[in-house]
Amino acid sequence: MIDVFTWATPNGHKVHIMLEECGLSYNVHAVDIGSGDQFEPAFLAISPNNKIPSITDSDGPAGKPISIFESGAILLYLAGKTGKFLPTDVRGKYTALQWLMFQMGSVGPMFGQAHHFRNYAPEKLEYAVSRYTREANRLYAVMDKQLGKTACFAGEYSIADIAIFPWTRSYANHGVDLDEYPNVKRWFDAISARPAVQRGVKVLADRRRPITGDKEREILFGDKQYERR
Repeated sequence: MIDVFTWATPNGHKVHIMLEECGLSYNVHAVDIGSGDQFEPAFLAISPNNKIPSITDSDGPAGKPISIFESGAILLYLAGKTGKFLPTDVRGKYTALQWLMFQMGSVGPMFGQAHHFRNYAPEKLEYAVSRYTREANRLYAVMDKQLGKTACFAGEYSIADIAIFPWTRSYANHGVDLDEYPNVKRWFDAISARPAVQRGVKVLADRRRPITGDKEREILFGDKQYERR
């Protein structure tokens, strides 16, 4: 049985969607990042970087339990476990992996910064807002070019699409007009229509709330985040 320790964020949704797409049974354990659950010793034991999501699998390699943190690593583990959503031919595999790395190294960090400085920063820093909004739009243009060639990032639906999609759901908060990227919009609508995706993004969605309080801001963006553990 797989236990997923998670919250309703883009990185959490990546794993929820993958679990649903693979048809795997799993237990959900809410890690309320606005309340500081991510700093609890039991969670840090399986996710030392205090980030969601993480998983434990009681039926890991050779039948022995395993725990994994980092959403990209979890997607690769689940693809390996099930033989799904990672192309089997070498060329297709590495095409999918490069777009997965694109999400991990560019889409997640840059969209996250755009979202932060446009919506959560205590003061509007025009330089930061402009820098990350422009970078978000640049990345959408990169995606639009690729999706003008193929229906999905690696040709077939794969962990690359599962990784990128949740980050595009908040495009307006990134300062992006999706109509300016018609290939991304076509892809976005197609992925949104998948039943497993619809189930995945509902996981813990009723528990998520806007970050408005000083306590939550301190936990997520203040000194609490930077304590040595």
